[in-house]
Amino acid sequence: MAKKSLVKVPTIGERILTIRGQRVMLDRDLAELYGVETKYLNRQVKRNRKRFPTQFVFQLSRKETKELVTNWHRFEPLKHSSTMPYVFTEHGVAMLASVLNSARAVEISIFIVQTFVKLRKMMHSHKELSAQLSLLKMRVDRHDEELHSIVEAIQQLITPPDPPPKRRIGFGVEEPKAEYKVSRKAT
Repeated sequence: MAKKSLVKVPTIGERILTIRGQRVMLDRDLAELYGVETKYLNRQVKRNRKRFPTQFVFQLSRKETKELVTNWHRFEPLKHSSTMPYVFTEHGVAMLASVLNSARAVEISIFIVQTFVKLRKMMHSHKELSAQLSLLKMRVDRHDEELHSIVEAIQQLITPPDPPPKRRIGFGVEEPKAEYKVSRKAT
C-alpha cells in the first residue's frame, strides 16, 4: 500500500516567493506545512542561530512586508503584526528539518527541497528558451530586411516604367512670340 503524501507539491510551489533576488518561503507558511506554530519555528531558529547564516534565513523589512500584504491577500494577517516575518532559502528549509527534529519535518523538507529543485530546472529551461527566442528574433529581423529588399525589387519589376512623353501628331509651327510695345500718348 502506497504511503499517502502529507502535502501536495503544487501547494508548496505556490508558497515559494522571490524576495531580494532569492527564492524563499515565509516562516508562517513553513510552520503551517511542518504542523507547528510560527513562534515555535522561529524560537528553534534563534536557539540554533549558528546553523542559520544570513544566506539561509533573513528577516523582511517593514517595506517588504507591506509589499507582500499589498500584493497577496493571504498575507493580510501580517498587516498588523508587530514582528516582521523571517524567510528561508532552500538551504534554510533543509536546515529546519534538523532543528525541528520530527518525522513530519524531514518529510516536508524533502518535498520543499524537491520543489525548489524543480523551480530551478524550470527557470534554467526558461533561460534557454529565452536565449533561443532572442536568436530567432535576430534571424527574423535579418530576414525581414532581406524580404523587404526582395519585395521592393519585385515591385519595381511589376510596376511598368513611366511612358515617355507623347509627341503631338500633325504639323506644328513654332514661331517666336512677338513683342508688343505699348505707347503712351500725352493728353
